[in-house]
Amino acid sequence: MPCMATRVTCEREPVTCGAKPPSGLMCIIFFKFDPRPVSKNAYRLILAANRDEFYHRPARAADFWGSNNEVLSGLDMEEGKEGGTWLGISTRGKLAALTNYLQPRLNHNARGRGELVAQFLTSDMDSLSYLKKVSAEGHLYNGFNLIAADLSAEKGDVICYYGNRGEREPVVLAPGTYGLSNALLETPWRKLCFGKQLFLEAVEQGRELPRDALVAQLLDVLSNDEAQLPDPAIEAQGREYVRPILSKYAAVCVRCPDYGTRTNTVILVDADGHVTFTERSMLGSDPTRWETTTHEFRLQS
Repeated sequence: MPCMATRVTCEREPVTCGAKPPSGLMCIIFFKFDPRPVSKNAYRLILAANRDEFYHRPARAADFWGSNNEVLSGLDMEEGKEGGTWLGISTRGKLAALTNYLQPRLNHNARGRGELVAQFLTSDMDSLSYLKKVSAEGHLYNGFNLIAADLSAEKGDVICYYGNRGEREPVVLAPGTYGLSNALLETPWRKLCFGKQLFLEAVEQGRELPRDALVAQLLDVLSNDEAQLPDPAIEAQGREYVRPILSKYAAVCVRCPDYGTRTNTVILVDADGHVTFTERSMLGSDPTRWETTTHEFRLQS
């Protein structure tokens, strides 16, 4: 069963910027999956993700939850949206991750998008069937992208994608490497292309490194705050709402006084179904203090 491995605090220098970000949670995700890795030491899945959010928005750090300690994720604790999440995995091999689609204005009467991840992690539906159900209700939500996966050595790993601002039907992804930010999957924002290249380099170097060293390299990728400018694609999508903070938002890691990257997550799943889930999270609303926690367990499937 799950065990907690490490808990470390560290310091970072604050960075300032001058305007509020466009409405909604922002994130970036890089992942590589190979359902049948040739090497026993290779990974079926490598995922690295950032969660960007207002620092004052209440949330719980990743831990197991539910009556049977089956689901591992952080939890949104904002009033009215308690229990939603942006990224999680279950011991049964269900994994889901959410990013919001960058849009200038939100419909404040729309349903909370965080429920989409939580519902899949606790459901008995396979990933493609679940995303087909979600696609029928996509109009009830503000813009989002949703990754859903079934990780099973017996049946074969399946990862699916649906974005409610793109095609009407979800798709089953071919094995490979992908990047997802706040546009549709693989939309070539400059920060996504830059971060994906850093991710690929870390993964390639990680072939010869111990697991902890690979995790450390991926956390470094997620902490890169070099702005990738100019980026007319982000400007066109976010319009005047994103332009005042483009120099900060156009980076893998966002750093502002009251908003930015609050959580880095790295998930590794090896050929035997051993899961390493590492989360580096901001302590409270202080961007100079962070804590790193690792959970390890074996998939039941």
